[in-house]
Amino acid sequence: MTADIGDGGWHVGAQELRAYAGGGLVAPAVWSVDAHLAGCAVCRAALAGVVDPERVEAGWERLDAELDAPRAGWFEGLLVRAGVPDHTARLLAATPGLRGSWLGAVAGVLVMCVAVVTAAGSPGGSPTLFLALAPLLPLLGVALSYGPALDPTYEIAVVAPLHGFRLLMIRTVAVLGVGVALNGLATLALPGYGLSALAWLLPALALTGAGLALTPRLGPVVAPSVVGGGWVALLLVAKAVRESGGAPLAPFTAAGQGVCAVVAVAGAGVLFLLRDRFDRSAAVR
Repeated sequence: MTADIGDGGWHVGAQELRAYAGGGLVAPAVWSVDAHLAGCAVCRAALAGVVDPERVEAGWERLDAELDAPRAGWFEGLLVRAGVPDHTARLLAATPGLRGSWLGAVAGVLVMCVAVVTAAGSPGGSPTLFLALAPLLPLLGVALSYGPALDPTYEIAVVAPLHGFRLLMIRTVAVLGVGVALNGLATLALPGYGLSALAWLLPALALTGAGLALTPRLGPVVAPSVVGGGWVALLLVAKAVRESGGAPLAPFTAAGQGVCAVVAVAGAGVLFLLRDRFDRSAAVR
């Protein structure tokens, strides 16, 4: 390294100082200059004369931004380690429908339903209470995951560099996956009912698809409310016309399951056709 000899010993040369200030020095030269500057006021003063003030200010701004950046929680960190991009992991971690309070409430409702069905049901019967409530839980979770009325991070989410439809789908898939998983665990607690205990799955997909398809028109609160109210009304009508007390309600028969499958596919198709409205609709924005 070229150096100037001064009264106090050697000093870093002007060319090396300029390279150091511009980030052009490489190890081990940069280490040597670092160590020397720590104890040499003359070289520090010389360095101040060659450093661009705007570059220093930009460096401080980057440091402030790094120090002020929020630290990732355990869930966000787990998603990043699993390969999820940083910005997507942040959006998922901030999803209201994935919060501990919501998941705890869902788990509590499912436990209560399983306990009631187990206590009052019979191996040859139908877990009607569980089947009626289970499809509503994913719908409610999706409703909580998007929209200005219920999402406290809505303003941050809408300015993220993402298509509105993609943002909705990211959160919907996450919430729907968690809701279906919780329902599935509850179903395992009802082994006496066999495959009939899984009759909630297609209605859950149908209700979620219908609610999302109506969101551009009715908004993220009214749409799932209408769909959920329609489901409850359908169950009441099916119960009123049921011929015998032991027969399953219409939505949980083979024909009813087929209709639910058609509604789920139709809802997905309509949602795809209306995907651009999630960036323009005043109801969502």
